[in-house]
Amino acid sequence: MDPDVVISGAGPTGLLLGAELALAGVRVRILERQRKRHGQSRALTLHPRSIEILELRGIADRFLALGRTVPSWHFAGLSRELDFSVLDTRHGYTLFLEQARTEELLEERARELGVEISYEHEFVSLTQDEAGVEVAGIGPDGDFRLRAAYVVGCDGGRSKVRESAGIGFPGSDGTMSSMLGDFAVVDQDEIAAARRGPVLIAPLSGSVTRLVVTSPRRMRVPATEPVTFEEFRETLVELTGTSFGIAEPHWLSRFGNATRLAENYRSGRVFLAGDAAHIHFPAAGQGLNTGLQDAMNLGWKLAAEINGWAPPGLLDTYHAERFPVGQLVTDNTQAQTLLLELTLVPEYQRPVAALRALLDSLLEIPEVNARLAGLVSALSTSYPAPDGDPLVGARMPRSEGADLVRSGTFGYLGDGAAQVAEAWEDRITAESTRPGNLREVLIRPDGHIAWVRRETDPPDPARREAALTAWLGAPKHAAVRR
Repeated sequence: MDPDVVISGAGPTGLLLGAELALAGVRVRILERQRKRHGQSRALTLHPRSIEILELRGIADRFLALGRTVPSWHFAGLSRELDFSVLDTRHGYTLFLEQARTEELLEERARELGVEISYEHEFVSLTQDEAGVEVAGIGPDGDFRLRAAYVVGCDGGRSKVRESAGIGFPGSDGTMSSMLGDFAVVDQDEIAAARRGPVLIAPLSGSVTRLVVTSPRRMRVPATEPVTFEEFRETLVELTGTSFGIAEPHWLSRFGNATRLAENYRSGRVFLAGDAAHIHFPAAGQGLNTGLQDAMNLGWKLAAEINGWAPPGLLDTYHAERFPVGQLVTDNTQAQTLLLELTLVPEYQRPVAALRALLDSLLEIPEVNARLAGLVSALSTSYPAPDGDPLVGARMPRSEGADLVRSGTFGYLGDGAAQVAEAWEDRITAESTRPGNLREVLIRPDGHIAWVRRETDPPDPARREAALTAWLGAPKHAAVRR
């Protein structure tokens, strides 16, 4: 039987999206060109909002059990760090967890829910019509074809789905590159004694240590050029005066600051998420996290459409809500990268040092620090709301009501719980508890607020029904799969 949705790419974004769709009873098949997960980890962190969305589905503890938390993070490598601990969340920290472990846990979740994951199956092209999408691919047994209602490209910056759908990917080519190396052997005494310079050092599992460096002499090398052990060693000596005793490299890689954003996250029945929709320098570790949040936004909307109850225009809100987030991420990472790049250019080093000192002083101001912390952590992400209430579109603070949306439904808290549960019983979980100083609140499956009635607002059942119908479709609607 053909799937409802084909996802290209079994990285974190594709795996979470597959799980979200399967949670709603959608048939999903993920195509992954690799023979198996390669076990390498470009990303190392989960930020507060990512942990919150995992908590919404009751699986955050799986990730927390394997990672290490720290209450702060950085912006552009400034000395003054961002303080996540003061943010309005139960998860005011960065979770250090290698991407490979994150993918293991997300694949485990997807398979629990019945997602079919086909390794060594490469997406090649697609054609779409009003009724669905034809997918052509290559597998271990040769060419294959699938038909699905929708296709989602979670296949990275060189996305074949994006290319086949004809979606533009404007932006800028790389102007600099950095190197990362994972080493089984390092001299911890040398690390402790050395002047670090612009070297990021992170312990990984299995007694492996990651070093990330940018060489002033080699920063213009294209990101596609392979890294040699000798080049990495020489760069460490150049920057710090020591090689840190590195030996037995597990992985050497180069990455650049090419920055691009898809013109549209949707083309008919084709969608983009994660790196297929946005690429940038990994400043402040936002890439993987942004992809997970794309998946959380798209999953329930696509499931609602397939299951037949989506109100008109719901799928269009995916681009409307996530494209501006992609713009914010690509803009702030470019700003951070420029600070790093100019630091390494001799004629700019003095003025850039002065600029960095100024920015450090600004981060001493709690309100400024919290503003950037909210941006990087994604806790400040809020979607446009037609009724103008500042709460609508924002995330539900401190994951209140998380239990209500655990199964992927909407959540409702407030006075009209009995009526709401009866009218939309297949799409919502309702409780009569009042949330703080609100009389009623409608929570989207992704934990954002869809509608509120404040303490000072008079009861208005007609207004409530209109708001719920706008998000959940008509009450007791006979759903027809499409």
